[in-house]
Amino acid sequence: MTDESQKEKLRQHFARRVTNQARVVLDTWQKIHADPQDAAPFRGDLEAAADKLARYASRFEMTTYVDAGRGILAALPHWPQGEAPGQPALEALREAIISLEQSTQRKADRQSAEPPRVYRKTPVYIALASHELATRLVRQLEFFGFRAEAFASAAELMDACALHKPETILMDIRFGGGADTGMSTVETLQQRHETPIPIIFVSEDDGTIETRLRASRCGGEEFFHPAVDPGQLIEKIETYTHNSAIEPYRVLVLDDSRAQAKFMETVLNKAGMKAHIITDPMQIIMALDEFNPEIIILDMYMPGCTGMEIARVIRQQDRFHSVPIIYLSAEDDVQKQLHAMSLGGDDFLTKPIDPKHLVATIHNRGRRARSLLALMIRDSLTGLFNHTHTLYLLEQEMVRASQKGQPLCFAMIDVDYFKKVNDTFGHPIGDRILRALSMFLKQRLRKTDHIGRYGGEEFAVILPDTRESDARAVLNDIRERFAELTQNAGDREFHVTFSCGVARWQGEPASAMCERADQALYRAKNAGRNCVIGTEDPSA
Repeated sequence: MTDESQKEKLRQHFARRVTNQARVVLDTWQKIHADPQDAAPFRGDLEAAADKLARYASRFEMTTYVDAGRGILAALPHWPQGEAPGQPALEALREAIISLEQSTQRKADRQSAEPPRVYRKTPVYIALASHELATRLVRQLEFFGFRAEAFASAAELMDACALHKPETILMDIRFGGGADTGMSTVETLQQRHETPIPIIFVSEDDGTIETRLRASRCGGEEFFHPAVDPGQLIEKIETYTHNSAIEPYRVLVLDDSRAQAKFMETVLNKAGMKAHIITDPMQIIMALDEFNPEIIILDMYMPGCTGMEIARVIRQQDRFHSVPIIYLSAEDDVQKQLHAMSLGGDDFLTKPIDPKHLVATIHNRGRRARSLLALMIRDSLTGLFNHTHTLYLLEQEMVRASQKGQPLCFAMIDVDYFKKVNDTFGHPIGDRILRALSMFLKQRLRKTDHIGRYGGEEFAVILPDTRESDARAVLNDIRERFAELTQNAGDREFHVTFSCGVARWQGEPASAMCERADQALYRAKNAGRNCVIGTEDPSA
């Protein structure tokens, strides 16, 4: 063996160790972020995992991973031993974790010696009677960034779950050879965990009501029959996996009592929310613009004005028309409470405030508000931003890029020969391809990037703080990987590609930038499709 081959073998060895360790760090963070109030036991695990990541990565000069590990270690002093992490600790850790995630996603800024992409999810376990289908699903899931593993026996599955609780299990009713041995295995597994594992059951027949009830009672979220398409399964698996951290609710508190406002700020921060307090009602407009809250808490009676008057002023602004407003007051007259809510409020909390009641109310109102907002700004098929909101986000990023002096890119993506796909395989298969591409983009781009369905088979991507050459490299990598993905239509398999045009912002209006990206896309189509072309591309 030559010195060069020995060096390459050593490089691959360290790459595997580093990526595996990065996986451990990210899995530990998911446990912390899922329930910060019960996260105290995980502090030591995170510190040990981050320290090991930094040491492993430093041995082979994998600098991005070294920096990410050290960034997590530097954030941990904000989190006292034996306590739940407060908002400052969560914010500091979140920034470090984002850095680690980005180091696994941005190939444009890597050196060739960097390790392959890290799968950021906790495992998805596959327990199917058909080994061929299980193997194919594992391969497809890995394309989408999942960590998937197939098992040949119930004993192997049990052992794996004891070591690492999965996000979800895809379980054949007959796994193990008997008529319902798969369900028996799941029932045993669920007894070993405090919280149930979401199960997606598959069956060769539609199942009796007794079978379906039993499946539901042991954690079955879905029941597929007879043979199921891998594309459908992947979409369902995506639904039941925590593929991205839930952003904390942004809560604006207006209370003229500083003590009361600070109390609520402490309660909300401990609950993992972002709270911003003001005590002067005259600062409300500025606070709305700067903080852009999702939920607003108003004291009913303040010097100079009432909470009801402030609510009416807030409701006069279209973008806050549907933001939940919660009144605070010692008022216990139900008629007065109802009158107050008729003037722009959504809920009423009576002082003194019960912290658990406050947090529960915020969660309930916030969840509903986000659902309603999603209906307004997201495409129903793909879950991506719709055309109108995508353009709004582009204009917002232009303002930010101008203020910070940073580059900004906008990309247009179009699925190649999409009409032919619809005509050949039918519109349901075409819809599935659009959802697959949207999932592919979400999992391979940064959280700071914005992805929208521009219309039909066209997608738009906004890439803040990104040079055009980097944007082209990232999108070209996604294009190559998506082209390798096997699409299924019954017993037929095929591949789909896309073309992409990229434009760098040059200070012009959003409409002009979109037009230049569209022209680059047109050139990509004329160049033979299945390619990425930018306005700075010499071949363009």
